[in-house]
Amino acid sequence: MKKRAVLSVNLAVLLFGLAGLFAKWIRLPAIFITFGRVLFSSAALGIYMLIRRQSFRIARKDAALLIPAGGILALHWWSFLKAVQLSTVAVGTATFAAFPLFVTFLEPLVFRRKPDRRSIVTAVVILIGVLITVPEFSVENRTFLGILTGLLSALSYAVLVILNKRAAGRMSGTVITFYEQAAAAAILLPFALSVKAQPSGQDLALLLFLGVVTTALAHTLFVSSLKTLPAQLAGICSSMETVYGILFAFLLLGEVPAGREIAGAAVIVGAVVIA
Repeated sequence: MKKRAVLSVNLAVLLFGLAGLFAKWIRLPAIFITFGRVLFSSAALGIYMLIRRQSFRIARKDAALLIPAGGILALHWWSFLKAVQLSTVAVGTATFAAFPLFVTFLEPLVFRRKPDRRSIVTAVVILIGVLITVPEFSVENRTFLGILTGLLSALSYAVLVILNKRAAGRMSGTVITFYEQAAAAAILLPFALSVKAQPSGQDLALLLFLGVVTTALAHTLFVSSLKTLPAQLAGICSSMETVYGILFAFLLLGEVPAGREIAGAAVIVGAVVIA
């Protein structure tokens, strides 16, 4: 059971690593890409639940948890895509990989347990890897702004993982993901309309793939794994998204990572291997 959960979380992370490329492929504002992503994702999950005749009914206390989680999910994906647009896929995924640091300190507070010493050490090493990628600490530097935005993505995702860990004990990964994606789409709708974007047919096709494969499928796999895996372990496995993101960006976008980005990714991978 645990091996299957580890396999699921790693497949999800592989798909997450591919997602960053869409911020470069789709020439639209990050807020609109995020909206299209969750719109297609929630629609795909809704159709899947109808085909499987799965109930949409959830308790009021669960709705009170999943709706705010949808807002946090929207913030996470917007900030992640914006970080990639401001800098590179490598920087966006590397800074996002800092979220286990936040999970490590948030999870013990929420679940009232002692923090694991090894997880703390691993999270700190991951943070060092992120800091290595910083070219200069200046708000006039787009890469530095991308790093700051990526850290916001990491923090919001850490909060989301904790909330999903609470929900995973009571609901299936599909139900959790559907309601979070639908809530995110509803929250993002007025923002998406305000940018007055005009997506092309190619943009819509890319958004469909982004929403169905790298979002609905990947997020469901990840949330389902939380029934078996501790949030800290799932978070540390997710740091591999940095490696996948850099590799995909090199192969499919021709983005050659800078030396500091490779060094930072190497530190992050080392921390994951140790964990």
